[in-house]
Amino acid sequence: MQHAARAYRYAMSAWCDRPVIGFAAFSGTGKTTLLTRLLPMLRERGLRVAMVKHAHHSFDVDQPGKDSYELRKAGADQMLIASGRRWALMCETPERAGDPELTELLGHLDTTQVDLVMVEGFKHVHFPKIELHRPSLGHPLLAAEDDSILAIATDAPLPGEARAVPLLDLNDPATIADFIVAYIKAAD
Repeated sequence: MQHAARAYRYAMSAWCDRPVIGFAAFSGTGKTTLLTRLLPMLRERGLRVAMVKHAHHSFDVDQPGKDSYELRKAGADQMLIASGRRWALMCETPERAGDPELTELLGHLDTTQVDLVMVEGFKHVHFPKIELHRPSLGHPLLAAEDDSILAIATDAPLPGEARAVPLLDLNDPATIADFIVAYIKAAD
């Protein structure tokens, strides 16, 4: 794992100055469910984590009737809303033809405040990630075509060709958290 981690650090240094690890799977596999279990475990291990999530559809984090929503709909290209506990910046991008690049999104993060960036989605982008795979769903393994996959988290045995990378128990987030911590340490 050390060689892969060092190669990853070199490749990612142009993208982000913190370790980045993704979680890739077909829709319905349980990426968000796993991540909501992993995040508290990583915090318990002393890591501050940023998340980037890809959405395949239009979304709005604001609500009609709220001042920030009304100001944005009235024409604000950027709307920053803040309180004593959090702030959020919403940016309108009507001229964009497709999805933003992962590298662009990573550039928006304040990495001075985190130790690790985790990415949900962007499964077709070549960067270090853990594949989540449930054979019962009938989807092909992404790792067969993507050499940036570091491990496969699965809930059932896989064919022998899948064993080129470590296999993790999808239902054991503590083991996956340990894998992430070891990967970060090997990258240093």
